[in-house]
Amino acid sequence: MTNLQAKQAQKSGATHGAIGHNDADDGFSDLHPAYSTLQAMAESNRCLYCYDAPCVTACPTSIDIPGFIRKISTSNPDGAAKTILSANIMGGTCARACPTEVLCEQACVRNVAEDTAVEIGSLQRFAVDHLMARDLPHPFKRAAETGKSIAVIGAGPAGLSCAHRAAMLGHNVTVFEAKAKPGGLNEYGLAAYKMTNDFAQREVEFLLGIGGIRIEYNKALGKDISIAALQDSYDAVFVGVGLGSTNNLGLKGEEFPGVDDAIKFIEQLRQTEPKSDMPVGNNVIVIGGGNTAIDAAVQAKRLGAEEVTLVYRRGAENMSATEFEQDLAKTNGVVVRYWAKPVAIKANGKLMGMEFEKTELDASGKLVGTGETFEVRADQILKAIGQKIKTDDLAGMEITGGKIVVDKTYQTTAAGVFAGGDCIKSGEDLTVQSVEDGKQAAIAIDAFLKSTSA
Repeated sequence: MTNLQAKQAQKSGATHGAIGHNDADDGFSDLHPAYSTLQAMAESNRCLYCYDAPCVTACPTSIDIPGFIRKISTSNPDGAAKTILSANIMGGTCARACPTEVLCEQACVRNVAEDTAVEIGSLQRFAVDHLMARDLPHPFKRAAETGKSIAVIGAGPAGLSCAHRAAMLGHNVTVFEAKAKPGGLNEYGLAAYKMTNDFAQREVEFLLGIGGIRIEYNKALGKDISIAALQDSYDAVFVGVGLGSTNNLGLKGEEFPGVDDAIKFIEQLRQTEPKSDMPVGNNVIVIGGGNTAIDAAVQAKRLGAEEVTLVYRRGAENMSATEFEQDLAKTNGVVVRYWAKPVAIKANGKLMGMEFEKTELDASGKLVGTGETFEVRADQILKAIGQKIKTDDLAGMEITGGKIVVDKTYQTTAAGVFAGGDCIKSGEDLTVQSVEDGKQAAIAIDAFLKSTSA
């Protein structure tokens, strides 16, 4: 058994025995149960506290991982949390949803000689949750007010991270959010079993404790606000709009009832209480190979779908979903079909299923259809084939490859406008990367404002 397989077995074993479970709400309990104090102490003592630790380099936000783990081992979880949050103010969400198995934990030196990595994510969650549960004053203080104002578009991870760091630096921040709640994908896009007990909202409330941040809801870019108007009213603007549109299959019948975007399915489920009230098909097809596809497939199964089939056009090794996520789907009873692409939606008054063509790589390495087809029955189809940016609201900004172009200081080609998160090309489209983008952009905005007022 490899290190990753051992980790998967450990986590999946702690996961709910979800197959065949009748109670949908029980199927949405914590994917990774929280550590007790005793468990955290024992796990923290496994850390070797490496000098120049590779786990720190592997973390997009460069959390001092050995430093915070040492504090846990010496019974100082609040100090550990402050170490985490100083680098990643959304460390609580990242501890729950970050693919640690391919980031910090993959880099852990404990992986040598078939040992298993220190459970960094679980320790991070333990520390942050301990601090947040105590209702203490916000752990960070604002600098003296600068008199400068910053507009942030989007209350997702990038926007909130930028707002928090900018407020720390003494600026006043107004966040404009298109939806009725803050959090972005943390609230609307992550599987319900990854973000339980309304944690996304509790984290935002904690973050706002710094002061100097105001959020205006139901303010959509291009409808209620514009870049130009914000440039006129604020000293700087940060764009953290994420990827607001989803890709289409390009097939006839795609608008047929029952054919939905997986991200919308997840969003609806996250806002439904109890979860058992969420409608789901008996036979569900999910198309895609990323974590969103896995999240949608597993949740459909836990909601009571009789058969869930995830179809991906290439092999398992090409999926952007991690090995742990792929294994999670299989252990939850999801049927995974590789090397197949959708070619037709089947309907006769109601949705009947899909036709797929088997695929392969030709001599040049190009993905091609083989001409051999098969059908899968379905009364619900969920598309998880990627998202794209809405460019029509971003006048004045250069867009290349579906991403906003920024320089090394996160500044766009529009004067005084910065951007970060999934809408720019800075790394993997992960919450942790968005948090880092927002933090670094706030630091860059601070330098920009100082230079323009000098």
